[in-house]
Amino acid sequence: MTPTLTPINRPAGLANQVYQTLREYLGSRVLRPGQPLQEATLAQQLGVSRTPVREALARLLSEGLIAGDGRSFMVPILSDGDVDEIYQLRGILEPAALAWVAQSNYQPAALQELEAAFEQAKTAHAGSDVDAFRDANALFHQAWQGQVTNQRLIRAIELYAGHVRYLRVLTLGSEPARKATLSGMKKIHSALRRRDPDSAERVMREHLETARKFLRSELDAIEREVCAEGSATASALP
Repeated sequence: MTPTLTPINRPAGLANQVYQTLREYLGSRVLRPGQPLQEATLAQQLGVSRTPVREALARLLSEGLIAGDGRSFMVPILSDGDVDEIYQLRGILEPAALAWVAQSNYQPAALQELEAAFEQAKTAHAGSDVDAFRDANALFHQAWQGQVTNQRLIRAIELYAGHVRYLRVLTLGSEPARKATLSGMKKIHSALRRRDPDSAERVMREHLETARKFLRSELDAIEREVCAEGSATASALP
């Protein structure tokens, strides 16, 4: 089913507007896993030329929010197996990395950055600003990961960074998911402030398991919607 997208009217920063619009559509399930993203079609639907669409798609691709082979783009498809593998890997790497940071001699400024990102997330959540919340959440993770001096560990975490960004876009549009994320961020900040590696490892595992549950729920909801639309289309055929 082809989505109906709203044309963009303002000319200033057009490529960024297209990027923000498509990212919002990804998060709100207007654009769904497996859906092709064609320059000409998107440009026509959004009421812009192909150039800003091309730039926006390239940016989304570089961030791992869409998939592409150089000439064509599509919304990523994540199977149950993909989700399990991603979160198994995260469950191995991120709790260990956070525990390492908790017991390391990290700079006080890093904790201030973490707290600032957490406060931004709280403000965004209170104002129902989904994009600001996603950005604050990303800054929060960047703050503690920036204190990991083991570059091989960081490179391992970054191997699936694109998928993680897409998963956050997909799930953090949900108010319950944002509330649960805030709770996890608070526990992570507290464990680092106390320099408690055991607690840091535990709360990160809990945080990831909660994220996995919300993602499963979101993917199940998308599958139900697609099946319902398919059934409705089939019923309408003569």
